[in-house]
Parts: sequence; structure tokens; C-alpha cells
Amino acid sequence: MRFNKITSAEDFQLVNSFDEVKRRLLEDQKYSDRLDKPLAYWALPNDRRLPLAFLGRTIGDLLATPFEELSATPGIGQKKISSLVTLLNRATKEDAGFEASQATVKEVAAKDNFSTKSPLDADGNFDPSLVSEVLWLRWRETVRRHNLGNERLGRLAPTLMDLPTVIWNTPLEFYMGHSLAEIRRLKTHGEKRVRVVLEVFYRVHETLDLAQGQPHLAILLRPKMVPTLQGWGLERLVGETPLSRSDVMEHLTRSMLKQILIDAGQTVHDLAAGRLGIEGTPQSVRMQARNLGVTRARIYQLLEDCQKIMSVRWPEGRPLLESLCRKVEEKPGESEAFQLLAATRDLFYATKAEEEDAADEIEASTN
Repeated sequence: MRFNKITSAEDFQLVNSFDEVKRRLLEDQKYSDRLDKPLAYWALPNDRRLPLAFLGRTIGDLLATPFEELSATPGIGQKKISSLVTLLNRATKEDAGFEASQATVKEVAAKDNFSTKSPLDADGNFDPSLVSEVLWLRWRETVRRHNLGNERLGRLAPTLMDLPTVIWNTPLEFYMGHSLAEIRRLKTHGEKRVRVVLEVFYRVHETLDLAQGQPHLAILLRPKMVPTLQGWGLERLVGETPLSRSDVMEHLTRSMLKQILIDAGQTVHDLAAGRLGIEGTPQSVRMQARNLGVTRARIYQLLEDCQKIMSVRWPEGRPLLESLCRKVEEKPGESEAFQLLAATRDLFYATKAEEEDAADEIEASTN
């Protein structure tokens, strides 16, 4: 529908509304930081009849375009022009700012049911397309309120298989200063990477949203396996009960292998379990390479994922297992337990010398 000629009271009202919001956005300096944001910044999950042709354009660009030209855009009719005006009006609201306080977030949530809309699809899977700027604002506020900005993405991600290795150690605070639109424009941040980042913040928010902070208490978020492993290791370190192979197997090795399955998949899990002899005699790298039809270098590369995963999931495990190994090594009746304990430590936390030996082995196997 073209508005070159006003034919109804509704058309006249739309033109006036557009001119009014345009005047406010351009004349008031407090809105200047919003002109370079895309229109999509103010779109919400439950919005209907969005002017899709305009969502990728900035507010400044749209306001610089004559109304007649906007209304003549293919696929843009009266209802979508009305939606355009609605989105522009949202950009003038105080709660559209980028440094909202906790009170502002709560106020927005109370007024609009979109802020509590679940970002999960009908099958319960996280869907980044359902995330609005206001939802993202709430999640950031939860992370900030609980002082979790220094936590690493890889530490808190549901699985590391979907998270590129290069951002495993990226702190949450890196994203806290960005709007959703800005994150999507970051270099190397495609939709897959953005989805994982958003899901980490969502899971943290869901866990802590109702938690009330106390001045004398702090909340620590850890992978599910960590408190159990840490508690078991410290108990065995200070206790005098003899350590058995089955104890190490059930309370340490299998738990760590379960995390490897979550973060690296079945192949790496099976290789690690084979090296440790979980179901029988420990397998050599040569045997595993022959069974999979790959080079020994490839096996070493896959097993190295175990060390990378534990370095972000449970970095505290290295000194704990080293201390436990030193204690058990001195006990003559605990040799079988020590063998599995040391093998587990070496697989998941290789020393620098062991890493160099593995590198030499890889180089030799490729020559």
C-alpha cells in the first residue's frame, strides 16, 4: 500500500505518528546512541507482522528515508508500517537503554509478558530466534548481580561439542557489555556460536534468577561432576582408609569419562576408556590406531581433547590428583589403586614432559 496519497484517517494518523517519533529521535540528543542500532534491536518474540524488509536497517537510515519511499517498499503495507512506527516508539522508551539497572529489568518484566517468554521450542531445545533484547538484558543482569563475569564460557556450557575451542576460556563479562544485535555482528560469531553463548547465559539465569544474594555468602557455579569429585578427592587425601582400584574406578575415572562423553562424544570417550583399561587390558595407541584405521598421530590428537576439556571443566583436579598420587604411591598395599589413579591423572592432566613426548611421538608417526 502506497502513502503517496492519503486516503483515510488511518493513513493520516500513521504519517503523523511517523513524523512525530522521527522528530523526537532526531532532535533529542539522549537518543543519539540508538540511531546506529538496527530496527531488529527493538523487536520482541511475540511481535507479529514485523516489517522484515526494515529489520536489518539502522534507525538512522530509516529516519533518513522519506516516508513515501518506505511505504512504497515491496511487501510493506499499512499494518507493517504501523509495526515500524511501534518499533520506533520503543526506541524512545527509557527501558530501551543499554545500561538498565536491576530495577529497570524488573519493571519491564512486570509490564510485558515477553520478558518471561521461554526461549525453548516445542521440543524443549534452546532456540536463539526466540531471544529478545529484553530477555538478554535480564540474563546479563543475573550474571552481573551474582558477580559471575569472570566465569568462563566453557566452564558453564551444557556441552563443549557445540562451543569452538577458541572461546572455551572467554569470560562471561566479554559479552555483558554488548547488546544482542552487537553480539550477532561480532567477527567470527556465526549463528551457531551465538546460540551457545546465549544458552550459557540462559542456563545461568534459570539457575540463579530466584536466588537472593546475601552479603556474607557467595554462589559458585561448577560442572555437576566437580563438587562430587572434589569432595571424594579431599576425603581420600586426608583420610586413612586404604584406597582400592574399584574406589578409584567408580568415584573418579568413570565420572571423568562421563564428562568426556558429554563434551567430546563417543569416539574420544571410547579411546580414553580403552587407554585406561576400563573394560579389560589397557589398549596401546598403536592398537587403537589400527582398530580405527587412522594414524597414531590422529589418536594422540583425539586423546589430547581430554586434557583440553578438563583444563576448563575441572582445572582444580590437577593439583588434587597429583597430591593424591604422591600419598597413595607410598602405600605398598595400594599399588593397583595407584596404577589406575596415575593413569587417570596422566590421561586428563599430562605434564609438560609428557606433552613433549606425545608431540615427538606424533611427529615420528607422521614421518
